Amino acid sequence: MTNSATAVSVDEVIAAGRFTSLTSSVIAEYAANATPKQREHLHGLFTAEHASRKAARQSRLLKAARLPAMKSLDGYDFTQVRLPDGFGRDQLTGLDFLDGGGDLVFYGDVGTGKTHLACALVAQACRTGIPARFFTTAGLVSHLRRAKEAGRLDKELAGIGKNRLLVIDEFGYLPIDADGARLLFQVIAAAYEKHSLVITTNLEFARWGSVFGDDTMAAAVIDRIVHHGRLVLFTGSSYRVTHSLMT
Repeated sequence: MTNSATAVSVDEVIAAGRFTSLTSSVIAEYAANATPKQREHLHGLFTAEHASRKAARQSRLLKAARLPAMKSLDGYDFTQVRLPDGFGRDQLTGLDFLDGGGDLVFYGDVGTGKTHLACALVAQACRTGIPARFFTTAGLVSHLRRAKEAGRLDKELAGIGKNRLLVIDEFGYLPIDADGARLLFQVIAAAYEKHSLVITTNLEFARWGSVFGDDTMAAAVIDRIVHHGRLVLFTGSSYRVTHSLMT
């Protein structure tokens, strides 16, 4: 790295940097010819750039996830969460289930922390650079219905499919008509062995046919989910009721 006879301004450095995507050979050449102090500056520059890009990606992913509320795994109370044999808390919070497109069904009564944990997992994925998306079941069906009416259903399905983690919250809370059930089935079927689903519900599998209005379709959905899936049970009383101001 040589000194220029004419001092380069900060603005000129910034302008040059906007058009630069450094190759390893250029970096190696400059690092080899640099003084120890110059190498220190280069290292600081690249470290800061990496951190900036990482933070920007996290921010983009969190915004795209459309979380209803930002939740964290820090301090989450797992005392009333029953994980399946061979699948511990570290594997859950470490997102190990994403490898191979594993699915999770969060089953339990209303208010037992299913949505909180699902949101926290989405946020965790985004912070580690993994694309993830959150939908309520009703919201997902409405989103796909609008896309279908606008003639862009395939595009929306492809966009959803780019997420390695997809949460479908409140499954079974509201009725779905036949067209909505088919749209929901498309999402779940497309996810099979490609990306992971987390479905939160208070309905046992035997009642999923009432959601789809078709036992055969429900059976096909369950068959795909249980193949690489795990059931996580949420017990105890509703957090909201327990901490309610009403008596």
